[in-house]
Amino acid sequence: MAFFLKNSRNIINNLKSKVGFLRLMKQSGDCCYCSYLNNINHCHFLPLTTNSPFVKQLKNPDSNTPKNSPFLVFKRFESTTAEKPITSVPNDEGNQVLDFPGGNVIFSPEMRFISESPSVHTHCYRVLDDNGQLIRHDNFIHVSEEIAVKMYSNMVTLQILDTIFYEAQRQGRISFYLTTMGEEAINIASAAALTLDDFVFPQYREPGVLLWRGFTLQEFANQCLGNKADYGKGRQMPIHYGCNKLKYFTVSSTIATQIPHAVGAAYSLKMDKKDACAVTYFGDGGTSEGDFHAALNFAAVTEAPVIFICRNNGWAISTPTSDQFRSEGIAVRGQAYGVQSIRVDGNDALAIYSAVHAARRMAVNEQRPILIEALTYRVGHHSTSDDSTKYRPADEIEWWRMARDPVTRFRKWIESNGWWSSEAESQLRSSTRNQLLHAIQLAEKVEKPPVKELFTDVYDDLPSNLREQEKLLRETFSRHPKDYPGDVPL
Repeated sequence: MAFFLKNSRNIINNLKSKVGFLRLMKQSGDCCYCSYLNNINHCHFLPLTTNSPFVKQLKNPDSNTPKNSPFLVFKRFESTTAEKPITSVPNDEGNQVLDFPGGNVIFSPEMRFISESPSVHTHCYRVLDDNGQLIRHDNFIHVSEEIAVKMYSNMVTLQILDTIFYEAQRQGRISFYLTTMGEEAINIASAAALTLDDFVFPQYREPGVLLWRGFTLQEFANQCLGNKADYGKGRQMPIHYGCNKLKYFTVSSTIATQIPHAVGAAYSLKMDKKDACAVTYFGDGGTSEGDFHAALNFAAVTEAPVIFICRNNGWAISTPTSDQFRSEGIAVRGQAYGVQSIRVDGNDALAIYSAVHAARRMAVNEQRPILIEALTYRVGHHSTSDDSTKYRPADEIEWWRMARDPVTRFRKWIESNGWWSSEAESQLRSSTRNQLLHAIQLAEKVEKPPVKELFTDVYDDLPSNLREQEKLLRETFSRHPKDYPGDVPL
């Protein structure tokens, strides 16, 4: 223990000398790049740190701002050392102010309890109205025709992917599936705003991020069918994707475990001085897990470049948010942990793109965590094991499917720009459907991974208990050959 504590102190002292525990910038006149979206209409990161607008950054997001620019030096914390005397001085109102570790404490003769709810509701940032028309022309990061068309094409592809694989599960061709219906904008628009250097820690409803990064339809099919070409060697359930080359960590069914992992990875990127961040996705149900709270605190204290993206779709399987928490959504929780946060219309692709783009610049350039709460609605069932009409009305689902569909909304916008047509729509849907059906047929013909792969990739030398399990499994196969698939090589 003494050795551990001694080395811990050495590490901390080394970090102090290299990184520094820096003081919070004064708000009197200092510019703060992290808030270049704060003062644009309905786009507020919590808490606000400056009153200076950065509209020019929205109009020219690719401008090169030097990292050593004066207004990019963020001095957030100054530790109170043992040698420094703790002083107490009166402020302008006559109340005593104590220089306390972590920040000044203002004493007051009045007994005040902090309200359980904010006096002003958190704004939800949006760019497009429900008809796909711009609300304003200066409150978002503009995208080119090429990026916009790719975003829309990927959203349509994701819809088709979900429809066909869901049908394949119902036909018994795969064992399980889970759709992203209603949440396509969060998937694709957030991925478009990141770079390929960023590490992704998904939950299980983000295949669109993989799709954007170049994961092919054949690779999706190989994983869902669990064949020999599957990167997970058939050891994971369908839709539990993972890809090293695309920096997409393998999906885990356990809720929220990926959130602290992302913070650890982000801290590593910071220590290695990488121009990248970690991004983690999770649902509103994930915020009810302890891992979420530990991760936010971990990220805030270490000032890790990580983006937390919460898909608040109102339901944790059959549990509504009203039964999960009493706070006003998720974004306000970031403020409690000292993390800048924003609430965004998750069905607005341009709003998601702009918010994630801004969040990434803050995370990388300022070395800080950001929390994004994307309000959306899960139009599909939680999974093929769920019937959501048992706990929510069918007409509510249909209303979100028709009136608030993010794909239709974005299509109206690109059509209004003259970037899309009905002919292009028909060609895209027909071509994608045919390609996916062909990929599934090919994946079904590829042999399954051999039984021995169940026991590999963990230990260099297989321990005795696993060798015994492998032996018993092979003996069971031999005794009951009709009870097991015949296409699994022994």
